[in-house]
Amino acid sequence: MTKISSLATAAALASLLLTGSAYAQTAAPAKDATKTETKAPAEKKAEKPRTAASLECSKEADAKGLHGKERKKFRSECKKGATDKAK
Repeated sequence: MTKISSLATAAALASLLLTGSAYAQTAAPAKDATKTETKAPAEKKAEKPRTAASLECSKEADAKGLHGKERKKFRSECKKGATDKAK
């Protein structure tokens, strides 16, 4: 009887040790740096050539020291004003 209980205990311990590794967290996949570094910006997305109005608005935003949302808003309004003047 003690032999059976010791075998059952040993089997239970072995199963706990073996299943512990199955529940372990796997390592995060490594980022493939070669894919992002070798692509040129033009390959990622087809960029439209910038218009003269867009370039001028960018220069004005640089001169004012605008960044982020303020810059985006300024350039949008500036380009709309440039297209209105052209018409």
